[in-house]
Amino acid sequence: MSKRNADIEKWDVEDAHFWEQTGKRVANRNLWISIPSLLMGFAVWMMWGMITTQMQNLGFTFTINQLFSLTALAGLAGATLRIPASFMIRIAGGRNTIFLTTALLMIPAAGTGLALMNPGTPFWVFQALALLSGIGGGNFACSMSNISTFYPSKQQGYALGMNAGLGNFGVTTMQIVIPLVMTVGIFGALAGAPLELQSASGTLIGRIEAGTDTWIQNAGFIWLVFLIPLAFAGWFGMNNLRTITPNPGSPLAAFSKILGLYGVGLVTAIIGMLALGWLNMWIALPLTIVLTLVLLRLIPGDIKPNIQKQFAIFSNKHTWSMTVLYILTFGSFIGFSAALPLSINVIFGNMMEVAADGSLTRVANPEAPSALTWAWIGPFVGALIRPLGGWISDKVGGSIVTQLISAVMVVASMATGYVMMLAYNATDPNQFFWIFLLLFIVLFAASGIGNGSTFRSIGVIFDQQQKGPVLGWTSAVAAYGAFIAPRVMGEQIQAGTPELAMYGFAAFYAICLVINWWFYLRKGAYVKNP
Repeated sequence: MSKRNADIEKWDVEDAHFWEQTGKRVANRNLWISIPSLLMGFAVWMMWGMITTQMQNLGFTFTINQLFSLTALAGLAGATLRIPASFMIRIAGGRNTIFLTTALLMIPAAGTGLALMNPGTPFWVFQALALLSGIGGGNFACSMSNISTFYPSKQQGYALGMNAGLGNFGVTTMQIVIPLVMTVGIFGALAGAPLELQSASGTLIGRIEAGTDTWIQNAGFIWLVFLIPLAFAGWFGMNNLRTITPNPGSPLAAFSKILGLYGVGLVTAIIGMLALGWLNMWIALPLTIVLTLVLLRLIPGDIKPNIQKQFAIFSNKHTWSMTVLYILTFGSFIGFSAALPLSINVIFGNMMEVAADGSLTRVANPEAPSALTWAWIGPFVGALIRPLGGWISDKVGGSIVTQLISAVMVVASMATGYVMMLAYNATDPNQFFWIFLLLFIVLFAASGIGNGSTFRSIGVIFDQQQKGPVLGWTSAVAAYGAFIAPRVMGEQIQAGTPELAMYGFAAFYAICLVINWWFYLRKGAYVKNP
């Protein structure tokens, strides 16, 4: 290669000599640019859980349901965009794709910062920005697809585990960074004036009282500090593999393909959001997925044969069983990551007050725990423990591990729902906070271990031709958890019955127990304990 970022014509990492002499160095360079880029994708995608929590503390004039809907919309867009993102690498090239998809994150980051400078910003502006932040969620599919092409088969677990595992830390990074940067005017006059807290808030290191100046706009602007150098690193340090992408075309041609694919996803995400106003959620979401696939098949050019190959996975029954099980694990992880901060704020930020006549009124809780102080712990544990799930699964089998964590999640969800009910109706909800937080940490830990076990099962069940498409498909469908959890929990909290959301999740986890046993653990199972 004449340049570090030149397209690579010869790439044979299964050849040990080539790998040691050339491949390893190039692969590692691409991996270590990919990881922080994916981390930023998760951070921008999931930032609305923390932002909406602080918007409520600052007195933005939106309802609880509207605030939850922003988090849900980002989740819906991110999940939908994963479907077209699965095809990008083979038609546009890895370097072109990672550079542009990382650079595109600057739009929702900067736009969110500008919108948050003014509490009078119309709600539709925040909806548009939440939709665009879904690009960060979609980036997972193309990022994983790209990194898998750089490593030999014996190092696929390491490469994909590092990329996905460290990328997932974007959720925790966001939940720690956003509360901290909102306390200081780090961008000076460029970011405008602060707003004054109307309700107490917090950071990782403690409580912040009402009346304190807060630069909520920094929650968007801060990501530009990382995205700008990462975009340059992607362009000047990554490579297109011509063995994977024989004809990416000029960079502008490749960019147009990427934008076209993401354009389809954004259109169907908007249609899906509109459909939710007319149809039941459980009908609108499958229609969104089907519409996305149909529109992708109508795109002319290089993408058509790739999509036709992808469609072959749908005739395999294991695609469907593993999709359900990946919703159980990753869907729960990303869904609870999105919904937990605002759930803490709403359930524990208020309490019941008993009037002289015995009637109950819901009033502000002056000593409420801050979501911005505590919400990061669960996603941190879930991401940290994920490699352990894969390691244990290699030893005892993925389906045994999935069965155990499913049982744990059934019990933990039921218990969490019961505690949420007690806290919501209590005159002193703070007494229930620690058990509430501990139960959610158990849920995150179980879902993180399950991420590793289902990843292992997919790798064993499917051959080399189907493994990649199945990973892309299952990750796309499971990512809808980032929409479903905030939507369901928001509706039930608004109705005064937060426990029903968790009981519903417990019922789903119980179904997963049965599916996992039937397909992979019973006597005469289709594939025994993959």
